Amino acid sequence: MKIMRKADIVKMRQVDHVKNEKNILSTVSHPLLVNLRHSFQDRGNLYLVFDYVPGGELFRLLRTQGQFPLPTTRFYAAEVIAALAFLHEHGVVYRDLKPENMLLTGEGHIKITDFGFAKSLRLNEKTFTLCGTPEYLAPEVIQQKGHSFACDWWGVGILIYEMTCGHAPFMDQNPFKLYEKIIHNQVAFPDYFDPTLERLVVGMLDKDASTRFDKEHIMRHEVFLNMDWTVVGSGCMQPPFVPTVRAADDTSNFDDYPDDSSQENSLLVAAEVFANF
Repeated sequence: MKIMRKADIVKMRQVDHVKNEKNILSTVSHPLLVNLRHSFQDRGNLYLVFDYVPGGELFRLLRTQGQFPLPTTRFYAAEVIAALAFLHEHGVVYRDLKPENMLLTGEGHIKITDFGFAKSLRLNEKTFTLCGTPEYLAPEVIQQKGHSFACDWWGVGILIYEMTCGHAPFMDQNPFKLYEKIIHNQVAFPDYFDPTLERLVVGMLDKDASTRFDKEHIMRHEVFLNMDWTVVGSGCMQPPFVPTVRAADDTSNFDDYPDDSSQENSLLVAAEVFANF
């Protein structure tokens, strides 16, 4: 259950994002997404009830293993690509791809979660909001030139690089320097990076969104030779890793986070905003 305080949402100016998340999740359902089951509210909070996914974050697995071998990277990339392709077919750009937002089922399959930055777009429509995780932002998002579905394929390119190398291709503690690197620098590949995979990532990290690899280029790429995308999309491929899950409600694959027990009393200001949530 995702619990969000109304007053905090208003204070952080996240009202549109929260409404987008709920509206989008109410209209899409897929084996590779964390699906919304129910939503409700009380005087102070909004509640979204999802499938429980007990295998933990891909982020945790990647930090434990350091790097993934090519077959593992190929598996997770394929499931993410299939999930994003489904969203794009339904007019949804995701905009927040990162290992922290990819959960593992008890069988080891991916489920994408956290649709707070997702947005419905029409064909050829662009949006201009600067949002997402800094290391994963596409150049057109940073430059606020207007972005669309292509920014998600950039995110997959960053993800593939991080799964292979254990870190993102562009890094800097200063966000402005990081953005400069993303906009101007070319990706440096280590010697151990598979040449075929490198060609895929180069196409996905094309700084020009209009010539960046799209779904058709990606799915037909030699990295995914003989890949049955129908099987991938149904979540029926054999996973490379199966989490240890002792029970349906096992939480041991997730880190413990301290509870924030502070409460704001600014309830009236949010009452009208979420009247139709």
